[in-house]
Amino acid sequence: MSDYGWAPYVPVAQRRAQALKQLAKLKKKGLKAQPVKLSGRKIATSFWGKGWCDHMESFSDYANRLPRGRTYTRNGSVCHLEIQNGQIKAIVSGSTLYNVKIKISQLSQNRWGEVKRACSGKISSLIDLLRGRLDQGVMEVVADRRTGLFPLPGEMKFSCDCPDWADMCKHVAAVLYGVGARLDSDPEMLFKLRGVNHEELVDVSAAVADVTRKRSSRRRLAATGIGDVFGIDLSATVEKSEPSSSTTAKKTTDASSSGSPFPEKLTGDFIRDWRTGFGENQTEFASRLRVSAGSISQWERKGGETFGVHQRTRAALQKAWLLTSQ
Repeated sequence: MSDYGWAPYVPVAQRRAQALKQLAKLKKKGLKAQPVKLSGRKIATSFWGKGWCDHMESFSDYANRLPRGRTYTRNGSVCHLEIQNGQIKAIVSGSTLYNVKIKISQLSQNRWGEVKRACSGKISSLIDLLRGRLDQGVMEVVADRRTGLFPLPGEMKFSCDCPDWADMCKHVAAVLYGVGARLDSDPEMLFKLRGVNHEELVDVSAAVADVTRKRSSRRRLAATGIGDVFGIDLSATVEKSEPSSSTTAKKTTDASSSGSPFPEKLTGDFIRDWRTGFGENQTEFASRLRVSAGSISQWERKGGETFGVHQRTRAALQKAWLLTSQ
């Protein structure tokens, strides 16, 4: 140790090598690492990701610490970042691995109610909401510095086991930027973090009216499927019947062709891992699988829980798995 209890500077390459060894040990103990990976120099590019980062940078109290954290995020030092209800858990590579926890206050019912009232009738699609395709008025409401969805400094409590005495050390700052990067691909995580249901912002009547305005008759609505209107796959319900023999044969074919069998039971974690393996956000991955982005969001929220889908949906996923696993 050097003076004042600080560890000597460790080059980034050396830190990464050390971090990989330490992470390997943690994985053996059950950690499912979710590193923050950037596709370019920009940490966030979406409405939600950029909105989060801009919000954090708007507070002068954070001005001195955020730049160091931004560097850490860009060089891949956020080895693990997990967003839960009201809490962020992360592991950041420094002189060693540091554990970071950020507690976020749940959005008050009054504040959430005001947001919903201000957005009432203005968001007709779950896909539009998650993609940030919102009119100017809605954008101003959800991103308002004081009354929007992003947390205020007083609503956040930071904890890091590094020797820095500051309330926001560079590791905490790196995690905050990492959240912005994560919201690019998983914007629904912001709502999970604040303890609210983002689907409550979608106006069902407006969605039906929008379809009607586009010359959608009752017959067309039935043919298109109400799930397509709202950006979700309503066929994602638990299967009560056993898989057919043809389905079983297809599984065998998939397994022998790709070397990695399609799982018998689907979980949200499987879908998330499949998607992140391509480095794609939910919208891009949904396009690849030819399903709605709302379906991907809905499935991934299941986490480790199993869920069922109709035979036709499962067959389509198996086909996609066969093609993408080759």
